[in-house]
Amino acid sequence: MKTDFKINGIDKHSFSELLNLNERELENHNAKWITADANPGYPCRVSLIEANIGERVLVLPYLHHNADSPYRASGPIFVRENAIEAKLDINEIPEILRERQLSIRAYNKQQIMIHAEILQGSELEPGIRKQLLNHEVEYIHIHNANPGCFNCSVHRA
Repeated sequence: MKTDFKINGIDKHSFSELLNLNERELENHNAKWITADANPGYPCRVSLIEANIGERVLVLPYLHHNADSPYRASGPIFVRENAIEAKLDINEIPEILRERQLSIRAYNKQQIMIHAEILQGSELEPGIRKQLLNHEVEYIHIHNANPGCFNCSVHRA
């Protein structure tokens, strides 16, 4: 069973129109510009890197599991103002995941969660590979364990 994987951030174009709205217009989308006041603390879901202290980030709701299943889910994400989409190599794990406690959630072809576990970021690579040994696992979502926020998705490479 193939266990090589590719981690994907969010496509910036899926909400690029929000990046040019003023504060009042953003309120209509439940979004808001904030300034990062800690590092780590504001992991960008597009670039998959931390925002620097003083950097503007857009916090907005995001439908991260747009599924026709009971597991349809959304939650808040951060996007750095000048984020460039992450282009990770096969089996590469971004730094924003290495130091956090994470929740990994494995889904099948029917978009039903079939496994979930909490692990330290330093254990992420073997955790992903273990899940991909299960032929029923179609993809994995990675969340920050404490706040529960979506980080990125994992697919077989």
